[in-house]
Parts: sequence; C-alpha cells; structure tokens
Amino acid sequence: MITIDFDKRGSAGLCEFLVDSLKTQILTNRLIAGEKLPSKRTLASHLGVSVITVQNAYNELIATGYIYSIEKKGFFVTEIMPVQSFATSDSHEATKKAGHAHALSNTKPEPKFFTDFRSNSTLSEKFPFNVWAKISRQVLNRADDALLERQDVFGVWELREAIAKYLLEFRNMQVRPEQILIAAGTESLYSMLVQFLGRTLRYALENPGYKKVASVFKLEGARVTALPIDSEGMNPELLKRAGADVVHLSPSHHFPTGIVTPIRRRNQLLNWASEKPHRYIIEDDYDSEFRFNGKPLQTLQSGDKFGRVIYINTFSKTLAPSFRISYMVLPANLVEPFRKKFEFASCQVSAFEQFTLAQFISQGYYSKHIIRMKNYYRTLRNNLIQAFTQSKFKDMATIREEEAGLHFLLTLKADEHPGLKKRTNENRSGLGNRIQNGATLNAEILDARLRREGIRLPLLRDYFYETTKHSETTFVVNYSGIKKEHIVQTVKRMEKAILGG
Repeated sequence: MITIDFDKRGSAGLCEFLVDSLKTQILTNRLIAGEKLPSKRTLASHLGVSVITVQNAYNELIATGYIYSIEKKGFFVTEIMPVQSFATSDSHEATKKAGHAHALSNTKPEPKFFTDFRSNSTLSEKFPFNVWAKISRQVLNRADDALLERQDVFGVWELREAIAKYLLEFRNMQVRPEQILIAAGTESLYSMLVQFLGRTLRYALENPGYKKVASVFKLEGARVTALPIDSEGMNPELLKRAGADVVHLSPSHHFPTGIVTPIRRRNQLLNWASEKPHRYIIEDDYDSEFRFNGKPLQTLQSGDKFGRVIYINTFSKTLAPSFRISYMVLPANLVEPFRKKFEFASCQVSAFEQFTLAQFISQGYYSKHIIRMKNYYRTLRNNLIQAFTQSKFKDMATIREEEAGLHFLLTLKADEHPGLKKRTNENRSGLGNRIQNGATLNAEILDARLRREGIRLPLLRDYFYETTKHSETTFVVNYSGIKKEHIVQTVKRMEKAILGG
C-alpha cells in the first residue's frame, strides 16, 4: 500500500502534496510501470483523506501522463521514458545503471553459497508435504461456501480458534479467538500496528536487532529509535529517557544475541508500559517453539494485567519461510477499535490456506511436526557444534547462546590460537595483514575469505543500527537451513578461510 507522510507537506495543499508524492514514487521506480494503483476509496481510507482529494490527484496525474485508467479495471502507472542526454559516454552509462537499479535489484539472483548461515530456509524433506496434501484435499472436498467468500480482516474463525487452543496448551496463554488476527507475514502486522497506534508515537527497537522491523516502521512514517540492550535485554530506564511510546521486543530469545529477559526485567517493562495510556509492548515470539532445555518460557503477554502487550508470532520458522502466515494477539481492549479502523479490509491470506492450516493444527499434526523438528534441529546443532569444537580453529572459538532458537554466536580470537599468535608476532606476509590490534582478527577480511570459500556467515556487528567497531570477531550462526551432510566440508572450508590454505 502507498505510504505518504502528510506531516511533511508544509504549506502545500493535500491534493498538491499527494500529486507530488506520487510523481516522485513513479519517477524513482517505487511505483513501477504497469503497477495497479489502489482504488480512490481504498487509498483515501488508507491515507486518511477524502475520496475527492484522491480523485483530483488521480485526474491530474492522468492529465500529465503519469498514470492511466482502464474502465472497470482501475488505475495503472505509465511507463515513463527516461530523458535522453548528450553527456559523455561514462556519465550516460552511470545514468543508465541508476535508472535500471530497480529492475536489476529484482532480477539479479542471490549468489549461491555452499553453506549459508544467514538463510532462514527449510529443507524440503522436512516439510510434511503428504499430510498437507491430504488435509488440502479434505478442505476442498467440503466444498464449503466459506472458501469463496470474502473473509473478515481478522481471518478465518476456525484458524483463530485453533491457534487459541494451541497457545493455551503449549504456551499457557489464555486468549480468545476474537483477539487473534491473521496476516500475510509479520511485516504486514507491523505495518497495520503503526497505522493503528499512530505515526506520531515514538517506536523503540532493540539494538542490535532485526532491522526489517525498523524498515517497515519507517516506511509507514513512524518515528523510530534504536536503543542498546544490556545483558537482560531492553532497559526501561532507556525507554523513559528516549520518550518511547511503543517498544518492539523479543524477550524469550533475542535476535541475534540470544539473550533471555529475566522475570525482574520483564515486570519492569510491564510497569513501564502501564504508566501511560498510549504505551505498548510488541512482543515478537518468533522462534519460541525451539527451546531445547526445559519448557518454553512464559510470554510477556501472559503476565500482562494492563492490556499493554501485543503478541506476534509466525509459522515461517516452524513450517517454511515461504509460508506467509503470521498472527497477532491483541489486548482485549484493542480488539473493537482495531476492527473499526480496518473494517474496510479483508484478511490478506487466502481462505483455503487458512482452513488447511486450521485442520493441520486441530488434528494434532502441527504439534507432532514441532516435536519432530525440535529433535532434528537439536541433533543438527549438536553435530555442528561438535564439528567446531574438533576443528583446527577450536582453540580460538567460543560458542554462546546455543540452548534455544535456531542460531548461536561464534566468537573467534586469534590470541587463543598458538599457531596464529606465533605467526602474528613474526608478522609473516599474508596472515599478518589479516590481524589488527594485536591478535584480533580483521572481521571484514575474514568475511571476504569465507565468502570465497562458499560460506556466508553474518557478523554480529551487521545487526547494529549504527556503525560500530567491536574488539571481538563474532558471527551469528543460523543453522536452520544447512544440510547435515555438508557439515564436515563446511568446517574444512572455514578452516581454510580462518587459518589460511
């Protein structure tokens, strides 16, 4: 959906600002040629302006050739031919590259890695295709009219009911189906929350953290502040000093550090949220199912007595990243206001997928799948860690936060490896150039060497919101998509990159 921040229009009229904003988005390829625009009524409702304002804006854009209309089909973006230039060949090539940047970004494939520790992919043999196909046929054979009907913005009731029962049994969360909203991915949920809670509020994020959340918030025009976490997670005192109104947290297993927020700090955060009526906590519980020791931790939502916690989870981690079904549990007092705000909209997920997932959960297949995947990932994690601890770089490796979730931290220190330390002191060519500040590894060069060996291993520093220099060379090892049979070869390639071939 098109997003426009009218707070920046200054003295310009609504229609004038809307026209200029849409022109800019078309010229910068944020709206691409042939793309269908929202209907006048839909865009007016989304932007909070009158239908006549959007109508006048569309009429002006049609008159100037930026968009065109097709009867009974809608409005579409015109292909804008670039202005030809008589500049030098070099500048002409640069202009061509800039003009086609959007197209290139959509068509250029991602480089293939032998092992990609950044990917969230799920191995195809682990998805229960046979069961899913069987349930899909059952749903289709019902020939229910509901499969063809427009669905409520909150989603299919059967799925919401199944999720509520699952949350009670496995997360000890007492919620009603009315509180649950289904959406196509967590990004959609974040977008809806900003539209509902308001762009004028200040949204705080964990630093380091999952940067996509910040991108969605900013795209919706929200004011975003990234605050550093400590050993217990987010500090409420920092939230107060920053003037935060809403905070996004992952208290059960922080990404990427793996920190778990203890009960004392959780209660402090809940108290912070209760102090003012517009304060809310967005609890992201994205991989809570994969805790390998003991029961899953209690959610913040379960301890919320003030109606301040908005709980979010997704099926992307447990089933597959392409499985774009996520859900949100709203506090009871927000259900009706939320419904009124989005009563014009339909649920983003097809009814067929929702009914199928509902049966998959209700018939017990989802819980069995979780148990099976926990056992598989536990074994995969143990095999990978064992390979690291038996590798040639074992003396310089430290592994942390490996007891939950599908990632852990790997820190490499050259001064812990006698061979590296000796060669560093001798300043031999090649390796000496890869060491900085005594015996600390140069993270950027090491990252480049790993990539040349076909290994993508993201640095922890990549998840900070500002440029930061750490004395440690720490990597985030996301192992959910690696193949068990690739572990031995992966470690050999890492040895070559780290220690030299």
